[in-house]
Amino acid sequence: MDAEIIAVGSELLTPYRQDTNSLFLTDKLNSLGIEVRFKTIVGDDSERLTQAFRAALGRSRLIILTGGLGPTEDDVNRQVVAEALGRPLREVPEIRRRIEARFARLGRTMAENNLRQTLVPEGADWLENKNGTAPGLWIEKDGTAIILLPGPPCELEAMFESVCLPRLARLVPPQCLRNRVYKAVGLAESEVDQRIAPIYKNYANPATTILATPDAIEVHLRARAPSEAEADALLDELGDKIEAALGDYLFSSGGESLEEMVGMYLVLRRKTLAVAESCTGGLLAERLTRVPGSSNYFLGSAVCYSNELKTRLAGVPQKLIEEQGAVSNPVAQALAEGIRRRTGASMGIGITGIAGPGGGTAEKPVGLVFIALADERSTQVREFRFPGDRQRIRHWATQAALEIIRRRIRD
Repeated sequence: MDAEIIAVGSELLTPYRQDTNSLFLTDKLNSLGIEVRFKTIVGDDSERLTQAFRAALGRSRLIILTGGLGPTEDDVNRQVVAEALGRPLREVPEIRRRIEARFARLGRTMAENNLRQTLVPEGADWLENKNGTAPGLWIEKDGTAIILLPGPPCELEAMFESVCLPRLARLVPPQCLRNRVYKAVGLAESEVDQRIAPIYKNYANPATTILATPDAIEVHLRARAPSEAEADALLDELGDKIEAALGDYLFSSGGESLEEMVGMYLVLRRKTLAVAESCTGGLLAERLTRVPGSSNYFLGSAVCYSNELKTRLAGVPQKLIEEQGAVSNPVAQALAEGIRRRTGASMGIGITGIAGPGGGTAEKPVGLVFIALADERSTQVREFRFPGDRQRIRHWATQAALEIIRRRIRD
């Protein structure tokens, strides 16, 4: 059974409100092996909602509508669904009694328009709402299950978990959905796809999705099978081939971040790290310390933004800065070696560059960054020219630094 979610509410089409209900529902449906194939957001408009609902009827066996069950004029879901299915609305006395009793408990007078919530399409089951006045609806037609849920998350979540999940579990065969995320760095999205497309195109199950994120190129695999063991076996078969195709560019097969993997390698090799940052302004240290337990390997950071502090905190010779410029290969090397020497760390990282938007020249443009790594073996320096704005350049500089550490410590 594949599912479709239609979130109804004009507020969801503004910048001020997000549709979080569909995320909750997707997670719960996946736990039953049900995949969500379509998600639609529709404003409080009867004509457009009718179009969306009729399209869903033609392609999905499970349709969930959220919102639009309140007492106001713009709550149109029950009426639209009833008309599209050709079923008249009937008042349910039990719903009316419950709503009236709820208002009485609260010491409030029930408005006349609350009676809209007592109307149910003929042949539908109504679902008790323990946290509000709007009952949910469950309708079955020609092998398709249609569920209408209230919009407030506290009402929707309680109703779906207590009533809908058990009913759905009886409708669908035992199924399991399992996901796996591989992460690669150092390759563009197109390069990753070029390497693995000849492999994953031969598999309908697992399904493969490639995503470009700020931190990595991610390869998402999703397998469907009657059991977790069978789904994992499918993931292993395709995943092993993807790992071989991506080689050293692959840094994670369990969804871990690059900073998490760097931390793991530092612990395994019993190494410590200190960094001296200029253009990144402490961003590398912030990423390293996001990881719980980073105090076991990360000694600290010096943000050497001014030339004076490059000399005072990391021991970079003032004459070297005057001769080579603060953004240069020799200064990056001196930052890495100086911070390593002063902290006693196994490894030292130095970063200097021009993040922009100003400060660039023809010889040293915005985006030019030098990153150095010093350890007991030697010091290596790499030059980068990152595209984008200030934020992207700073982020890519930290990403490159983490990848340099990862590859060095694995050698």
